[in-house]
This record gives sequence, structure tokens and C-alpha cells, in this order.
Amino acid sequence: MSEFAPSTPAPASSLRRLPKSPSLGATGFLVVFLAPSLVLFTTLVILPMIQAGWYSFFDWNGYGVPENFVGLRNFQQLFGSSVFLTALRNNGLIIAVSVVLQIPLALWLATLVSRRFAGAVFFRAVFFLPFVLADVAAGIIWSFIYDGNYGLVASLGHALGFDPPFLLADKQWAIYAVLVVIVWKYFGFHMMLFIAGLQGISPDYHEAAEIDGASRRQRFLHITLPLLKPTIALSVFFSVLGALQTFDVIMPLTQGGPANSTQSMVSFLYLFGISRMKIGFGSAVGVVLFLMCATFAFAYKKMVLKDE
Repeated sequence: MSEFAPSTPAPASSLRRLPKSPSLGATGFLVVFLAPSLVLFTTLVILPMIQAGWYSFFDWNGYGVPENFVGLRNFQQLFGSSVFLTALRNNGLIIAVSVVLQIPLALWLATLVSRRFAGAVFFRAVFFLPFVLADVAAGIIWSFIYDGNYGLVASLGHALGFDPPFLLADKQWAIYAVLVVIVWKYFGFHMMLFIAGLQGISPDYHEAAEIDGASRRQRFLHITLPLLKPTIALSVFFSVLGALQTFDVIMPLTQGGPANSTQSMVSFLYLFGISRMKIGFGSAVGVVLFLMCATFAFAYKKMVLKDE
């Protein structure tokens, strides 16, 4: 036989079977990848929530083991407090301004800077810059702007020939000064959401409507707005939850003053609970705030974001 003749293949039965590589399976992957996250979430979120709920039934200063059980007295004191009711009103006002003023402003600016023109990227960066700035830093900057002695408001007042107002020291106007800062601080975030939504809309819709003779206003009302509905719903969701948790901007501006006129629920929790070592009372505030946020989140998800 020639040495170049092809060799006869070995029978299949004589081939060595290669060992199968071990497979975790779906359950294994869930255990491996979800277990660390579940441990962290339980340790840092679930357990503190349960502890806060438990502490809210005690008159406790944070030291030792809570022993003075008072039942619902902390909640009774909470809803009987005029300062807390003011904080609730302020949070409601922040929600209203965020939804009625901040979101339309962000949408309007998004429609302007989402187009292709020279300097569009620059204007996007400028409008988004306040959101990148830390909340505490923004509050400190605006506290100098509002200062009636040497701030920007004082300079404008002197230039126009009238005595500059001390807005942050006025019980009636301080909360509105805070609202201006909140709108300035967060509208850029919502603007970027709307820009992303606008860029996801095919230009063919607008071109077809323009050929049919639709005006810019008609194209906006009948094409842009309906297609932006999921983005608008998400923006409202973020606005309401963010408004309920307002804290970092208020503290460097007013610390809840003057005369508690600018308190929010979180600043009330900090100043009347943690700072005064009334951990049980502060926990009751935290429980109420959590229930409000959770109720809104689940209700909004079920009624508005159910198809998203």
C-alpha cells in the first residue's frame, strides 16, 4: 500500500468522548450575580427601613436600646406640628412649579437646541451645567447672589436706584427665591431627557406633515408631543420624586428659615429629628416620607407608566 494512501477513519464508538464543560444554568447565574446585590440592598435599604419603622414607635435619642415605647404619639405630634404642615405645603409648591414651569421650560429649550446649528452643543452644555454642579455648591452660589449687601441682587438694586431686598430673610419671598434656584438647577436634566426623546423621532413624520401643509405649531402638537409622551411621563415622575426629597439646595440657602418658612419634609426631618437627637420622631417623619414616595411611585407606574 502506498504510504500516501488515506488512512481509514476510526469508528465512532472508539472516539474518546470529551467531557462536557460545567454549566451553571439559569438558576446558577441568578444566584451568582444577584446574591451580592440582594445582600447589599437588604443591608443598606431594607433593614434600615425596617429599623426606622420600629424606632418611630419609641421616644428615643439614638443612644442605647430604645425602651420608651410611645405608640403613635410621634405621628400625632408630627401631623399636629404647624412647621411640618408648612413643609408639606412647600413640597407641594415645589412639585407644582416643577411640573407646570420647569418641565415646559425644559421642553421648549430642548426643541430649540436639538436642531443642528452652529453652537448647538455649546448651548446644551451651558443649560446642562447647573445640573452637573453639586446641590450644596449651587445653594452657596445663590446665597451670595441673593445677598442684599454685596450680592448680584444688591448690585442691581443700587444700579437701578432702590434699596435691594433681602429675599432669603423675608418670610413671604424666601420660598419663591428657593423655587427659582430649584428650577435653574434641575431644568437642564429634563432638557437632556427631551433632547434624547426628540432625537428618537424619525424626521420622516415632520417632512410628510410639512408636505401636507402642516404648520410648525401643528407638527409640534400632533406629532412631537404624542411621540414624546413616554419621555414627558418619565420627566414628571422624576420631578415629583425629586421634589418630595428636596434638601441639599435648601440647607445652604436658608436652613429652613426664616421662621421655618422654607422647610421641606427632609429638612424638617434633619433639623427637628436628627439635629435635636429625637431619632424616634425623625424616624416617624422618614416613615411618612417613604410612604408618600412609595405610594406615588406605585400608583404612577400602574396608571401612567403601565405601557412603558
